[in-house]
Amino acid sequence: MQTPLVMSPKQAAALLGLSFSTLAKMRLCGNGPAFSKLGRRVVYRPDDLDEWVLENRFKSTSEYPTNQSGDAS
Repeated sequence: MQTPLVMSPKQAAALLGLSFSTLAKMRLCGNGPAFSKLGRRVVYRPDDLDEWVLENRFKSTSEYPTNQSGDAS
């Protein structure tokens, strides 16, 4: 099976093990994977999802970046 060029937010959320609404909130806050807009349609490239997962690898909870409220990003 060939890898799709782009994925819908629903497909991307399922692949990442996130809910659709969590991915939408991450998109709004700017702390989620890179996405593209094709007209009114939001899409994700599988390579961008893979890159985002790799960028968010940690060996310890003390490595987590924190925002001003102290929550993990």
